[in-house]
Amino acid sequence: MEAETPLLEVQDLQTTFDLTKTLSIRAVDGVSFKVNAGETLAIVGESGSGKSVASLSIMGLLPKDVGRVSGGSIKLNGREITTLSDAEMREIRGKEIGMIFQEPMTSLNPVHTVGQQIAEMVIRHEKVTAAKARARAIEMLDLVGIPEPKSRVDNYPHEMSGGMRQRAMIAMALACEPRILIADEPTTALDVTIQAQMLELMQDLQKKLGMAIIFITHDLGVVAEIADRVVVMYAAQVVEMASVEDIFETPRMPYTAGLMNSIPRLGSSVNKIRLEAIPGTVPALTSLPGGCRFHPRCAHAQALCSATEPALEAAEEGHMIRCARWAELTLAKQPVS
Repeated sequence: MEAETPLLEVQDLQTTFDLTKTLSIRAVDGVSFKVNAGETLAIVGESGSGKSVASLSIMGLLPKDVGRVSGGSIKLNGREITTLSDAEMREIRGKEIGMIFQEPMTSLNPVHTVGQQIAEMVIRHEKVTAAKARARAIEMLDLVGIPEPKSRVDNYPHEMSGGMRQRAMIAMALACEPRILIADEPTTALDVTIQAQMLELMQDLQKKLGMAIIFITHDLGVVAEIADRVVVMYAAQVVEMASVEDIFETPRMPYTAGLMNSIPRLGSSVNKIRLEAIPGTVPALTSLPGGCRFHPRCAHAQALCSATEPALEAAEEGHMIRCARWAELTLAKQPVS
């Protein structure tokens, strides 16, 4: 039986930012993962770990003259896209890969109506008339649960609530029915009720359209609910990758266990359970520590950890880990409520 060909295959991706003529940093350093049809892959980690830069590298949206893919491969349906021109990437964006950005108020154009912005995407990729594109915009707004879509289609972004703007962003990303949707922390600015609605909406649309989702977040509660597989990033590298069940039941990397133990849990204040925290902060990419990049913050670190940079290796089939001591560690972690 032949293995399934992934929709998206990222191999040893390296993304570099040239800060000055003499100073460059590698914001994504050797990242590899695959996404299959109908699958939800979550990419998690603290701010500054490289999650969003990886997604912008895939979309070809790195800031010009500063950011560049400096190594590795990104294949979409088996086609290498790192070598495509800007014009060729514009044909892919929206049509084959859609993206929901973190802040809908800053991502949507304030001087055009929501309907105009969705219709523009449809006209560009499907070459239809303005009337048909407007009808598609209304259809998409209805699909994502915006009430009275025939009137809301003429709203400007500032005339919508945060939840509605986020739904409009999802409508725009899905207007041309892409096979892959990248959602970059789409629920961060929303209250918990709207967050739940957004997650349910994305899962429903995934089933209807059969698309794959790359969900970028720092919220492990969300990951437990929606993901099939999880990539954990730290300081521009992948430090653990496994199925969502393995990540939550048997984390092998101290950083992953630390993320789980820092989640507030129902009843913890009543039982006076102290919330654990990972000491320190993610290191600046201009001054990374030697050896394992997590070792200055790791409670399990030994001399080996500061002397040798560990490779990403297989702990078992489908479970990759970057830790020199993973085989000897038994990591305590709290269950996610």
